[in-house]
Amino acid sequence: MRKNLTGKTILIVVILLIFVAGIIGIPKGFSGAALKEAFLSRIHLGLDLSGGTHLILQVMVEEAVGTTSDGDLSRVLNDLKTAGATGATATKPDPKNQPEIIRVTGVSQDKDSAVRSVLNDHYAPQYDVVAGINNSYTLTMKPSVVREIKQRALQQSIETIRSRIDKLGVNEPVIEEYGPGSGHFEILVELPGIDDFGRVKDVIQSTARLEIHEVLGGPYPDPSNALQANGGTFPPDAELVKSDDSSASGGQYYLLRRMSIVAGSEFRDAQPSVDQNQRPDVSFTLTTAGGNKFYEYTSSNIGKSMAIVLDNTVREVATIQGAIRDQGQISGGGITQEEAQNLSLMLRTGSLPASIHFLDEQTIGPSLGADSIRHGVTAAAAGLILVLIFMLVYYHGAGINADLALILNLVILLGVMGYIHATLTLPGIAGVILTIGMGVDSNVLIFERIREELRAGKSPSAAVDQGFSHAFRTIIDTHVTTIVSAAILFLFGTGPVQGFAVTLTIGLLANLFTAVYVSRVIFEAHLNKRQRGEPISIG
Repeated sequence: MRKNLTGKTILIVVILLIFVAGIIGIPKGFSGAALKEAFLSRIHLGLDLSGGTHLILQVMVEEAVGTTSDGDLSRVLNDLKTAGATGATATKPDPKNQPEIIRVTGVSQDKDSAVRSVLNDHYAPQYDVVAGINNSYTLTMKPSVVREIKQRALQQSIETIRSRIDKLGVNEPVIEEYGPGSGHFEILVELPGIDDFGRVKDVIQSTARLEIHEVLGGPYPDPSNALQANGGTFPPDAELVKSDDSSASGGQYYLLRRMSIVAGSEFRDAQPSVDQNQRPDVSFTLTTAGGNKFYEYTSSNIGKSMAIVLDNTVREVATIQGAIRDQGQISGGGITQEEAQNLSLMLRTGSLPASIHFLDEQTIGPSLGADSIRHGVTAAAAGLILVLIFMLVYYHGAGINADLALILNLVILLGVMGYIHATLTLPGIAGVILTIGMGVDSNVLIFERIREELRAGKSPSAAVDQGFSHAFRTIIDTHVTTIVSAAILFLFGTGPVQGFAVTLTIGLLANLFTAVYVSRVIFEAHLNKRQRGEPISIG
């Protein structure tokens, strides 16, 4: 009985055309160069194939904890004043090694109850508040809060770095947590096609934490001079910050109020510009809320000094001549045009919550990538050709069936990758090669089962029918187990390993369609053409 295969044939042809379009889209021509350009515009090459920069960064999350506790320290000082505890003070005993601890001392006996109530009411959700001797209190940030701050700092760093890299115009960068769950707070950055490592490092590494602080004293030639000028100790809400002005021997230092006037997210925009002497500088604009705060401060502190602090370095100190609302400039320090562009870029994309340390730096040259492509493509092509020849020799006419199904399998795989604009890596090419092997394995299972049915005396049409039916369950089992393994690789792997898992999974799904459906349609078409009693060519 002959089967009508018109609908199935049309479906296969339509699918073939759809996925060919996924591979090359609408090419500008049909020359080799035009087709290659069309292919690469849809399937991007990964770092190992195109060359570029590979980095592993560590986020110094303790700094984010310290910044949070600095803000809380200022709040504690204000709350002590509000409670009338004028003789009390709050400090961080070891801000470098234990940034999560704040200590309150000097509370008089008559104010002890009021201070205890303020600390428990305002800070107990985030801190463990423990009373000590002589009416002192120790506020220790809770471990859950510390973990949350560290994880938030990591995620904010990833998003900030991604924004900065996107502004540089990098194609298909990889920016993600490295070794999630390890507690090391590291970031993997892969930038295909980027070899200007110096600029990338400058853009990524700078925290670009821009703040404006009140100046309490200075400039001082060195820290000891600053201490002497302030009676041997600094106020608890003050910090000594170095200036980038190195004209004096040893630089200069300013004593600033620890709490900033405006900072961070209150900067809305920044653009490179020039000052009145045509020297490069950066013009910044504050948000409405930041501008209102800045106006309120400057209008009530005319004649006082304020400092523009970038990355814990005083860039400028100016005397407030009048009220300022939402605009200002950063200049001085011999800033170059490129530095002005980089700085404005970093301020526009937001500041990092903590500094970044480079743990691993690798630059992969394009020649190495070209070598990888050549060897990878050669291996894939050689493997494909050998497999096609083997199937023809071993299974005779049925080998043509297997070869056609295998070629369609590769077309579907590359077409899907083109539609999702996947990034092809060297492990991805390995996934393609493995897909070829899995495709052949499915056909071998089917063909061997058909051979068994023929040896058992079944007619060719019955043998084909039984061969596909009995091999189907085994094919499903092998493919599902391999897809599960690929899913585990994708979930726990990074970068190229994930690329291998994606390529393998797409290839396996395509193989289920080609080996089970397409191959059967080809067999049925052959059975329609053969004469009654004529055997099928299957080796």
